[in-house]
Amino acid sequence: MPVTVAKENQEVYIAPAHRTWALFLVSVLGLFLEMLLIRWISTEIRIFAYLQNTVLVVCFLGLGLGCFTCRQPIVMRNLLLPLFILVLIMAVPITRKFLGNISEMLSLLGDLVIWHYALSASPVNTILYVCLGLFLTYLLMVLLLDIFVPLGRLLGRLLADHPRTIWAYSVNIAGSLLGTWLFVVLSVYYQPPVTWFVVVAGLMVFFLYKKGRGRQLNLLLLMGIIVLSWFAGREPGSLRVIWSPYQKLVLKERDPDILVPGKYIITVNNTGYQGILDLRGQYLQSDPQRYPPEMNGFSQYDIPLLLHPNPRTFLIVGAGSGNDAAGGLRHGVKKITAVEIDPAIIALGRSFHPEKPYSSPAVRLINDDARSYFATSNKKYDVISFGLLDSHTTTAMTNARLDHYVYTRESISRAKSLLADGGIMVLSFEAQKPYIADRMAGVLKEVFGAEPICFRVPGSNYGWGGVFFIAGDLATARRQVAQNPGLATLIAKWQKEDPISLSHTTKIATDDWPYIYLKTPRIPLLYFLLAGLMLLLVLRSWKHFRPVFLKGGWTRSHWHFFFLGAAFLLLEVQNISKASVVLGNTWEVNAVIISGVLAMILVANLLAAEFPTMPLGVVYAALCGSCLALYFVDLSRLAFLPYATKAILVGGLTTLPMLFSGLVFIRSFAVAAGKDQALGANLLGALVGALLQSVTFVTGIQALLLLVAALYFLSLLTRPRLAEGQLTPTLRKIG
Repeated sequence: MPVTVAKENQEVYIAPAHRTWALFLVSVLGLFLEMLLIRWISTEIRIFAYLQNTVLVVCFLGLGLGCFTCRQPIVMRNLLLPLFILVLIMAVPITRKFLGNISEMLSLLGDLVIWHYALSASPVNTILYVCLGLFLTYLLMVLLLDIFVPLGRLLGRLLADHPRTIWAYSVNIAGSLLGTWLFVVLSVYYQPPVTWFVVVAGLMVFFLYKKGRGRQLNLLLLMGIIVLSWFAGREPGSLRVIWSPYQKLVLKERDPDILVPGKYIITVNNTGYQGILDLRGQYLQSDPQRYPPEMNGFSQYDIPLLLHPNPRTFLIVGAGSGNDAAGGLRHGVKKITAVEIDPAIIALGRSFHPEKPYSSPAVRLINDDARSYFATSNKKYDVISFGLLDSHTTTAMTNARLDHYVYTRESISRAKSLLADGGIMVLSFEAQKPYIADRMAGVLKEVFGAEPICFRVPGSNYGWGGVFFIAGDLATARRQVAQNPGLATLIAKWQKEDPISLSHTTKIATDDWPYIYLKTPRIPLLYFLLAGLMLLLVLRSWKHFRPVFLKGGWTRSHWHFFFLGAAFLLLEVQNISKASVVLGNTWEVNAVIISGVLAMILVANLLAAEFPTMPLGVVYAALCGSCLALYFVDLSRLAFLPYATKAILVGGLTTLPMLFSGLVFIRSFAVAAGKDQALGANLLGALVGALLQSVTFVTGIQALLLLVAALYFLSLLTRPRLAEGQLTPTLRKIG
């Protein structure tokens, strides 16, 4: 028979008759919608590309509040209305641009580097703009939270009322796994927001009112969301808009009134990223006003090849749309390896680059993360060039941006091992702050044992410029410069006009502390301000939703599930970080690790059902022991193995604690008196775990494992006491 879930304002919501089927669908919908919003919000409002935890935390808070209040009315329109408002805001170009300015407003704090940051000479204006940015952020957080409360209520009630707890939780995890991969597959095929919301609408129809005007209004809202999402995915005046697995790419023709290089401009997440240049001699000579003759042949894409007397092999990491590869071809390099992480940027280079470098048989294209290529390659190169490999986004769940692990001491050391005798390494970077340049020079000095040659190439029609660091065979590089009067004159001019001051006092980046955009190990002020907004959101939720846990109803059992949730989230973050160092910072790695985690939970559920007498003390010992063991294991030593082999080993080792964690959770969850309350406490713990990620800015990423072990130990201390004789038949009954 149908399951009546809520009644409000004479509208009765009826879920699908099969509870397990309903639980599976709401789990798919919840994870899919969560990934959608993390991706979408961080794309349109770039500050969230560096603070993706904010969206994740708010989603967890909404789901947790929903579970805690699951006995209150479940009205799906309370999900559709805020989602409709959010999509409407993003569909109108003016409001979308206005919200996008939140990034510039919050960048005035100056302690978290983003591209195209704002400057203010007035402290009063700075305070006003930061406050406005925080206020708009808070409004967005309210919308996101309200979207997830109805889903949390539905999830909490379906889990709490299901007669077979272990089976129900397994269905929940399986649905989450499908929701994750459904969004991953759509991203692989470059699907735009309208496709995402068509999927959301398809899943939502199972949970709408069956009869009456309420159903009609809900369907109209769903249709409106789909239509508006089509507008939200478009960019006026663009040639192409591509939603790659990593970012939103927009290709535009250069505005002749704006001084930017290239006929075509690629923007990433609504900010300038790279120009597609034609630097062939005949083209440059045809327009000497735009291309001063003294720079002809000395662009930032030519310089790396001029520093070696006979470059036969050339490695480019961060190859982009092909400017560096085109430079290699102009200098007659016979073997060019171009590594680029984003397949969509490669496709744009193939189609639109006027020199067609990616069509040359001399160019070997590798669609991979730079760090992953360093780990798997055994070739030797005369010249290795780091393109302007500056990231505008992060991985799905960690604080690390896509480029963080490329510039660590361990990464540069591995890249050095790929240099041939007499080889030259050129690292170019848009160092917006002096300490970033000092950090880059410092790591090169430590790895190569010599002060790198350093100068800033100014932006011009020959390229967007950046700071150049030259390492390797410096005697050869200096000799090449001295033998080329034109290049020597330009470098001397650049060093005089815009000198780079290096103190070598800045902490260098390592795999444990890869934060190249932080001056010192500290938590940025913006994180504390966002934590304050989170507190305001909780207070607003207490007034609006009246959850029991904020009225003094927090028990020992709540603390137990809270600590389990916090430890689990931190462990998942640690898994992704450690795997990224060995396997690369690609979307496949993130998806595989997250899937591995969910698969381990399913295995744990199976073991709990099949072996209900398994001593829990042994499970806890294995859990804390595996976390501590991972603390001392250097997974990067597995980098030399074949990719499939090391992927299995790294995935297995990093997710092993999840197996024991899953056993602890399901053993406790199966016998919990209020399963909706237990799940709510677990999700709120995950929320706090996401916030605790910021401690890695100070301690380093490896220290998360010690924190995880401590949180699991606290969960042991707060676990409600239940005799094994009482536990075993219960598990057998509900398994």
